[in-house]
Amino acid sequence: MTTLSADSQTSDVQLIDVVKRFGEVPAVDGVSVSVEHGEFFSFLGPSGSGKTTCLRMIAGFEQPTSGAILLGGKDATGTPPFDRDVNTVFQDYALFPHMTIGANVEYGLLVKGVGKVERRQRAGLALEMVRLDSVANRKPTQLSGGQRQRVALARALVNRPRVLLLDEPLGALDLKLREEMQIELKRIQRDVGITFIYVTHDQDEALSMSDRIAVFNNGRLEQVGTPANVYEQPATAFVASFVGTSNIVAGQAAQHLRNAYSSFTIRPEKISVSFDAGNAIPSNYTMTSGVVAAAVYLGDRTRYTIQLTGQCDGTTLVAVEQNRDNTSSDVTMRQGLTVELGWDPRFERVLDEAGQ
Repeated sequence: MTTLSADSQTSDVQLIDVVKRFGEVPAVDGVSVSVEHGEFFSFLGPSGSGKTTCLRMIAGFEQPTSGAILLGGKDATGTPPFDRDVNTVFQDYALFPHMTIGANVEYGLLVKGVGKVERRQRAGLALEMVRLDSVANRKPTQLSGGQRQRVALARALVNRPRVLLLDEPLGALDLKLREEMQIELKRIQRDVGITFIYVTHDQDEALSMSDRIAVFNNGRLEQVGTPANVYEQPATAFVASFVGTSNIVAGQAAQHLRNAYSSFTIRPEKISVSFDAGNAIPSNYTMTSGVVAAAVYLGDRTRYTIQLTGQCDGTTLVAVEQNRDNTSSDVTMRQGLTVELGWDPRFERVLDEAGQ
């Protein structure tokens, strides 16, 4: 019998020591996490990390091999999808092409036997929520990709679920539309006030929308925290490298720079690079020197790859600098230059042996 934790009394969703095996392969390996009411909570990780399998188990499309899944404090393990107070939005929209937008949104209510007047009223409110009430009489083929995604969202919200599950819903959209939809999704979540669990492999999506993020790797949770916590204080080398770009300094270089053999991370944007003596690195910074192996102009910023010299020889760091005064020709001429570089030691994140 599953022992309920104190979290189960306040959480909309709780996974307790959940394991899912496909044959002998553990797709999810001992995951425990709680999602509170009204949170925008993201499952972030690479393909095959277990995040989508966890979402499918919450939805009821898969059953755990062991452990328990609680919805609203009640054990939902074994409960079929149609009896769970959740709805899922997928990447492919799955709209009925022969139906109007209004009929698509009403469909779930029709299946549940909700009367025509109430169906129309609730569908209208759901479309208004996603700012598409003016297109109720159109067909899906008459809408853009972003609009169709919002219709799929309205169709899920019209059922008033306790939890909305979103499985990489923006993956088929182009970059500009995806960024616009990130803002729109967060607005909708705040307006409706229900719990969103969002699966993505895109770190920018997770960082920009989430209240908290669970980082998955090889079926396990590496870290759970706020976007700032996960980015600024990565618990493991995997989190440091997957969530954004991070330099991992180890061995002799770590010992020289910190007088300790513990590995540490430092984000590229935290590193100051000096190309001349008149632009000295502050004396309280961790300092070193190197040669610019590559300088890549990216429009608003430049990315430098710097090969360290001296006692740090063999270590390469990436630094990012905003192009406030640089032009592309300035950047090109910097490749091969010897530079001083440094960073405020407050931004170093030490990785213990377990975090390697």
